[in-house]
Amino acid sequence: MTAPDVRRIAILEDDPAIRDHFSEIIGSSDDLALCATASMIAEVSLLIAGRPDLLLTDIGLPDGSGLDVLPAIKAATGCRALVITAFGDRDTVVAAMKAGADGYLLKDSPATVILDGIRVTLDGGAPISPAAAVYLLERLRAAPTPSRREDPSEPLTTRETELLTIFARGLSYKEAARILGISPLTVGNHVKSIYRKLEVNSRGEAVYEAVRQGRLDIRDGSTTPG
Repeated sequence: MTAPDVRRIAILEDDPAIRDHFSEIIGSSDDLALCATASMIAEVSLLIAGRPDLLLTDIGLPDGSGLDVLPAIKAATGCRALVITAFGDRDTVVAAMKAGADGYLLKDSPATVILDGIRVTLDGGAPISPAAAVYLLERLRAAPTPSRREDPSEPLTTRETELLTIFARGLSYKEAARILGISPLTVGNHVKSIYRKLEVNSRGEAVYEAVRQGRLDIRDGSTTPG
């Protein structure tokens, strides 16, 4: 039986050598435990049964894309998700964020970076590999300034915009609570409201959608309320 303070990790990866590598990284830490593994989408029920706190998932699998089942796994378990893949192109990075990935690392990242990424994701952060971060920034800079909705039915509050700005910096719920002087529970309530208003399922997607809709501008550090 897993101790209450040990966080459970599940792996969705078809390459046995890489799966073993991730397992060894998890096993090297006393505060993490491997609860389930799967090598294809058809075995997703094994991951859900493991009730993970975090899912490590590849994208290219023998019977489809890990991104196709990511929303369902998160909805069924309430886990966070860290994509670890060999794919680093722009479209894949954006697709992962929109699917609900909470972080994005490349498989050739050092073990220490992967372990740190696991812990940061579990703590509410959003680790992104340098290459992926560059792609996201390039996409934002290349995009034309979006026109704002003339009459948004549910504009973001000032506090919600402040939270999105903090999340865009990759900070965690705890850090956001400390910066804003509110409790983590209050942060969680604001996040639920943000997700509902923007119709998203992850912080990365929330930031992306807020920028796309003209509600948030992170290119020069400023924000656009609403």
